[in-house]
Amino acid sequence: MMQNLHIFQSLWAMERRHTDGFERDLEDNIAMIIEAGFDGVSAHYTNRQDVARLNQAIEGTGLKIEGVCFPRTVEDLMLPLELAADYPVSHLNLQPDIRLRRVEDCLPLLDGWMQLAAVAGIPVFIETHRDRMTADLFFTLDLLDQRPEFPLLADLSHFLVGREFAFPVNAENHALISRILQNAQAFHGRVASREQVQIELSFPHHRPWVDLFLAWWQEGFRSWRSRSADNAELVFTCELGPKPYAITGRDGNDTTDRWSEALQLKDMIRELWAATASPETPRETACGDLWVSAPKG
Repeated sequence: MMQNLHIFQSLWAMERRHTDGFERDLEDNIAMIIEAGFDGVSAHYTNRQDVARLNQAIEGTGLKIEGVCFPRTVEDLMLPLELAADYPVSHLNLQPDIRLRRVEDCLPLLDGWMQLAAVAGIPVFIETHRDRMTADLFFTLDLLDQRPEFPLLADLSHFLVGREFAFPVNAENHALISRILQNAQAFHGRVASREQVQIELSFPHHRPWVDLFLAWWQEGFRSWRSRSADNAELVFTCELGPKPYAITGRDGNDTTDRWSEALQLKDMIRELWAATASPETPRETACGDLWVSAPKG
């Protein structure tokens, strides 16, 4: 048996939100995702009708699902778990939609969610995300001090922009991110700068930030490999979101083709994963040939 990487595409990121008003339907998005070679999709698991429609759309395709939910109480997780039991997922991505100021007040919620997940037998990972319980890097690290084995879904873009790390990132801040990576059970992928949560991957002047994230993801992959079973599966979700996440021009539209950049990101991540199967490989060697320009779309 061998460890495997599955790369998913976010259905939220498939939204165009273009000024021409055109949006593809679910079936067309699924067809694009399959043709591009993704292994699954990320979608909300909060409404039974929507979940049933999604599962009907992917029936027979082999695509897997990451279910996303936003509970505010322990009981709020019950419906997503019921849906995940009826319509299986690789895991549930839990964004804790509550902003408590004391770590001690968060622990009953976290423990309750983990207990429900254990009973259901469904993996549940807590996403690091702004405007959620895990919005702040330091607060999240304090949570890990209390619950060292807590399973995270690492979206590092939120921590970088939230803390406005100066570039080059110093050793102290690298160490803080490393602690997060030690608990990462899955990843959401976009590249941030210290001022924007999502920047264009293909702009040459953004290369230093892309390199930073590739290095962090490589470290995260190595950490995950070292603590996971030989037959374990890691999910990395490409999540280049639509505006206002995406930077837009004067015309109100994206400055690049996000779909093209998602395909670039997918290829970068596959190369990065392959590099972590062997002894330390410089990131530039693993991914340097994947730097290409994406047209505006």
